[in-house]
Amino acid sequence: MSDDLPSDRALAERFRPVFARIAEGAVQRDVDRELAHDAIRWLAEAGFGALRVPREHGGLGASVEQHYDLLIELGEADSNLPQALRSHFGFIERLYAEVDPALHAPWLRLIADGAIFGNATTERGDHALGQLDTVVRQTPQGWRLTGEKFYSTGSLYADWIQVSARREGSAPAPDGHQTFVLVPARAPGVTRVDDWTGFGQRLSASGTTRFENVAVDPAHILSYCRRGATPMTAVFQLTHLATLAGIARAIVRETAAFVRPRKRVFSHGVGQVPAEDPLVQQVVGQLSATAFTATAAVRAVARTLGAADRVRQREGRLPEDLLVQAEIETAQAQVGLVDAVLTAGTRLFDVGGASALLESRALDRHWRNARTLASHNPTPHKARLLGDHAINGTGPSFYWTVGTRAA
Repeated sequence: MSDDLPSDRALAERFRPVFARIAEGAVQRDVDRELAHDAIRWLAEAGFGALRVPREHGGLGASVEQHYDLLIELGEADSNLPQALRSHFGFIERLYAEVDPALHAPWLRLIADGAIFGNATTERGDHALGQLDTVVRQTPQGWRLTGEKFYSTGSLYADWIQVSARREGSAPAPDGHQTFVLVPARAPGVTRVDDWTGFGQRLSASGTTRFENVAVDPAHILSYCRRGATPMTAVFQLTHLATLAGIARAIVRETAAFVRPRKRVFSHGVGQVPAEDPLVQQVVGQLSATAFTATAAVRAVARTLGAADRVRQREGRLPEDLLVQAEIETAQAQVGLVDAVLTAGTRLFDVGGASALLESRALDRHWRNARTLASHNPTPHKARLLGDHAINGTGPSFYWTVGTRAA
């Protein structure tokens, strides 16, 4: 794939008009809480979902670095959309990193044809760490999937859903492996509910998904090993960080656009109009610096993941040293940029008075969305791991889960 990369210019010409169209409706979608079905369709029709699918399977064959650059641009247009597609792109990278290459082709072809994959992983409740109630079970009628998931991001937009589950039957998952099941989103027994009530990322389609005795093709039951080094934790987290970088860039763009035409000034301010006030210019300059730093951090991690991916393509393996480096760098980028972007989401209001608070402008969505993204894999845990690594040389945690500890 790396020998036949599309040019950055070709990708920009292909997708920037789509991003611009998406950005035009972003504020109104947020105000109306209108799910972005049209925007996802535009992206799928343009081949965005097949960015990382090799050309031989009908995709665009983009590099890891190109992929994350475009995610930043999409996040600038509408920060709900990179998160909504996070599981889609994560599924592609999981195929490359953790699934037998002999099983890749049918799924890559589906994606090249425009299919979008969603997620159904997390379950509510006080489960023990690592325990799942969702089960795929072998029955006299064939394999059946039953369970309920929450935070199933992107599934309302999806054609297929990847579901984490326990496997019960004559072919259990190998020891140390996690089973996941690929289910058509409109299969009988699948119910998707738009019940995400968080104050941010309202349009990422992160609601409940129920599976009631859903028939499963045994070829659609896969697994991956949860031991050893993997790029997947960094891949998923870097999508959030790319979205945060996109938010930082959107803050600059929208704040400058807010200031530019304004005539009203404070009597104790400086400048004939706000655009000439050096204090206002300073605030926007600080916002610009945050956007630059966030973008640079994402690109730095993407280079490391890209280097690992190129080794995979040449040699059929992922080098552990680069995977460790990517994991550490992702944590460093997360700890370094989260607070900066959150501060930018508040600082932008220093350029204007009450008119900046109007709901019709939805400038508050930037902080709300950034805060919601920052709540994934909270930064204090990442900072502690970085400190442990710096002091004691402790390696990163590639696989983890949530739940309650045994007494």
